[in-house]
Amino acid sequence: MKTSDMKTSPIKFHSLLLRGVALLAFAAPATAEQVTREQDIVSLRLGQRILVDDGSCPAGQIKEVSGAQMTAAGVVPVRKCIPRTGIKQARPR
Repeated sequence: MKTSDMKTSPIKFHSLLLRGVALLAFAAPATAEQVTREQDIVSLRLGQRILVDDGSCPAGQIKEVSGAQMTAAGVVPVRKCIPRTGIKQARPR
């Protein structure tokens, strides 16, 4: 075996690297944790997002609580209503 056969060309390496980055970019995003009451959130980390389905937002929206800022007292939560995503499910009657 020649030593030139054992080396990977820079073009092949960059092509493989580009494909790996593209695969990561198109990977499914992580789903946020969902609870029914805001009191069920035990600890909120900086940057973490939790969906709260407590009925406090208008129809078609859900409350998102996110850890927005770090203070000496801990993480400060920020609450906002965001559009619901995903497949609509029929509620049992």
